[in-house]
Amino acid sequence: MTTEFPQIIPAGVMTQEFRTPDTVRRGIIAGVVGNMLEWYDFALFGFFASQIGAHFFPATNPTASLLAAYGTFAAGFLMRPIGGALFGWIGDKYGRKQALLWSVLAMALPSFCIGLLPSESSVGIIAPVLLLIFRLLQGLAVGGEYMASSIFLVEGAIPGKRGFMGAWSPFGCFAGTLLGSAAGLIVNSVLSPAAVMDYGWRIPFLLGLAVALGGIVIRRNFVEKVPHQPPAKSPLGEAFRIHWRTILHLILLVCGLSVGFYTTFVYSATWLKQFAGISAKSGFEINTIAMALSLGAVLAAGAWSDRIGRRPVLIVISGLLMVVAYPMMSLMMSGRWIAVFIGQVVLSLLVSAAAGVLSATMAELAPWRVRCTVLSISYNFGVALLGGTTPLVAAWLVSRTGFSLAPAVYLALSGALSFIGALALPKVMPHRLTTEFQAARGGQVARHLA
Repeated sequence: MTTEFPQIIPAGVMTQEFRTPDTVRRGIIAGVVGNMLEWYDFALFGFFASQIGAHFFPATNPTASLLAAYGTFAAGFLMRPIGGALFGWIGDKYGRKQALLWSVLAMALPSFCIGLLPSESSVGIIAPVLLLIFRLLQGLAVGGEYMASSIFLVEGAIPGKRGFMGAWSPFGCFAGTLLGSAAGLIVNSVLSPAAVMDYGWRIPFLLGLAVALGGIVIRRNFVEKVPHQPPAKSPLGEAFRIHWRTILHLILLVCGLSVGFYTTFVYSATWLKQFAGISAKSGFEINTIAMALSLGAVLAAGAWSDRIGRRPVLIVISGLLMVVAYPMMSLMMSGRWIAVFIGQVVLSLLVSAAAGVLSATMAELAPWRVRCTVLSISYNFGVALLGGTTPLVAAWLVSRTGFSLAPAVYLALSGALSFIGALALPKVMPHRLTTEFQAARGGQVARHLA
């Protein structure tokens, strides 16, 4: 198996000899800014699920209202494989930059509309219907953004730095979710609970539009240099016909990350409030601090994988997640601030470290011709099937079994699936270090630790 890595550089910079620290920084900003915005918008729905449920799915039973809100949250993820296929096709057919530009716009507008949407008490059934439509559009957009930005960064990296550069994509994801958590903390700190319920939850949704416009401007200034080969005539058909085993393998790898991310950073705030007696404000404080600490772990894990290989790092991380998920969530159940903090930080560091390694790992398993399509379908199917449904499944498991630690068991099982996927990675993976100049010389094949 050989995989090709083109160069993605700022407009006007025509050779890799001009790869200065400034151009590298600009490339990182272009890859991260839209990703950060999209995950800020996408995560807000989970953070304010109880308020959204009360406004759009009013019910005499608060649990039923919350389940309806989480169902709408999960519905956005059902669109992610479609968005991955659509934007993956755009990225493989017309270039990575086009996929990145359109995905930012497709996320910002529905989020802004959610912030303005009247409640069910004002306009009736049309309110939850429109909310569901906007959420589906968000899912379509975020399905194309994450892997497109990961590929953008990995393909633009110099050999030996792909793990570190790829880690900037989940860094943007975590930073965006952190920004959403911080927005929730600020709103809950400045406004009374009644004001948050009334109108305060809308404010963070409305503010994302400005960031989106800035992201579009930054990304427009980048161009791609691609390998000297034609793109696939049918990226989707070629992906499923030839690379279906790779798709299944990648889905296994993202299981632990998907469930871990949405358990730790989205569902935990509601879970802690219900079963550990933690206030919404304290939950947002702990969540925000844990996510801030996780940002360093994302980049450190990516850099670590450049030194010792992707496979051993992922084996360690997924194995630890499988083992410590239950004891850490048991610790959090005590309700003591320090216990909740320790448990959340440990889980956050493991999830963020896994994310930091996966971008380069996934990119190195797929060829350039269909890389966007294969990675987008794999990642988004895994996240839609497991990650996006995590709050809904966790709430249902607790309601069905009466066991408040059922989400911890679910998280441990997802870690076990990723552990199996990590063990199945090749110890050494061949890939071609292709630049415009190397291609002209016939290319050269290097060996790189997987």
